[in-house]
Amino acid sequence: MAVVEATELVREYRIGTETVRALDGASLTLEGGQFVSVVGPSGAGKSTLLHIIGALDVPTSGTIEVDGTDLTALNDDAASEFRRRRVGFIFQFFNLVPTLTAWENVALPRLLDAQSLRRARPRAVELLERVGLGGRVEHRPSELSGGQMQRVAIARSLMMDPKILLADEPTGNLDSRTGADVLALLSEVAHDEPDRLVLMVTHDANAAAVCDRIVTVRDGRIDGSH
Repeated sequence: MAVVEATELVREYRIGTETVRALDGASLTLEGGQFVSVVGPSGAGKSTLLHIIGALDVPTSGTIEVDGTDLTALNDDAASEFRRRRVGFIFQFFNLVPTLTAWENVALPRLLDAQSLRRARPRAVELLERVGLGGRVEHRPSELSGGQMQRVAIARSLMMDPKILLADEPTGNLDSRTGADVLALLSEVAHDEPDRLVLMVTHDANAAAVCDRIVTVRDGRIDGSH
């Protein structure tokens, strides 16, 4: 079943008196159980596509369905709830809260969903064990390496058990060996659930090469997919 169904997406921005078209009729179908990379030159529209799929932005025209939900029909509150419960986000710079422990950072999505930290702790610890950090649950970000912080971020992205994980340059701040470990973990996460999709934007050709599918964006359009 398609997790993402995008048809003729257009996204225009006004910059001063000019109109910039970041997406120009992009169409894409993505199924679950896959690790997919989005590649292309800077300014091609990769991040815009990722933001629309994650309900962080809305298209100027076109249609986008993610996990069976028409994102163009959502108001701000519904889009916020969709992001919180249905999508996991992984960023280049980890976006961890420095004053919280590893397990508290992982549990944060449940806290935002009005669940107590105490009730969320067992699941958070379970996810940290899954990503190989069972011995670091009480450590704060300053006590972790870059690779460990990214593993915490991946565990956090799984806290609400979403169908789709969106990763924006997840290895961009890591050395090659640590980055390879993170990519292996993302691949494992994509393949251990038949309907889960991990979609990664990357400039790194080596990172893209480990994925099941590579989608190339150029000049706001899908230039190729294999």
